[in-house]
Amino acid sequence: MENNDLDINIVPIKNASLADLVEKKLMEYLKSNNFNAGDSLPKEMELAEALGVSRNVVREGLSRLKMLGMVESKKRKGMIITEPDILSSMTRLMDPALLSEETMQDVFELRLVLEVGMSDLLFIRKTEKDILRLRNIAEREAKDPKCKTSQKVRSKYEIEFHGKLYSMTGNSTLTRFQKMLLPIFNYMMVVEAKLEEEPPRGKINHFDLIDAIEHGTAEEFRNKMREHLTPHYARFK
Repeated sequence: MENNDLDINIVPIKNASLADLVEKKLMEYLKSNNFNAGDSLPKEMELAEALGVSRNVVREGLSRLKMLGMVESKKRKGMIITEPDILSSMTRLMDPALLSEETMQDVFELRLVLEVGMSDLLFIRKTEKDILRLRNIAEREAKDPKCKTSQKVRSKYEIEFHGKLYSMTGNSTLTRFQKMLLPIFNYMMVVEAKLEEEPPRGKINHFDLIDAIEHGTAEEFRNKMREHLTPHYARFK
């Protein structure tokens, strides 16, 4: 897209002191003119004149788009449009030290919903190599005596096994989301370990889940995964 061929048809802002209005107008401008990743934005002065505001206000609006990952500065090219990383900001905030217990519980419940709900994708894209890898993880877990005494060791195998399930879906965003949730998962596992009353154990182990993947259906796997996660669901009110 050439800037010379594009009219900067943005409606001027009446109250030039509000940078959030500049941000909104810039977003509308990008959408209405079908900007794509790699396209150059008009210069700050051109945008300021079109909006009827100062360059400082435009700069503030652009900085907000930068924070969203929508634009970046390139040497000799100025501001260009970029494809935002939708999980980047969330990843930095997914820290138990920054979140309330209620929020962490919500996020943990989201993880359970994803694991029960990903069966269809997993069955479409599973391979024999994937199943062998899952079985290897389960066998190492079963032979490790520390699993009976160490919550940390049990969590390690849980993360490895369930992480492999996520990767089997072939959905990179889903896989990244699972990794992003790990700090919350680890925190909630520690909380559960400290409960006075031990939650009921699920009857389905990792070997049962593997058998469902190898010989069963997506629906059977979904039901077994739901049973496997029983100790976590038992905490819900």
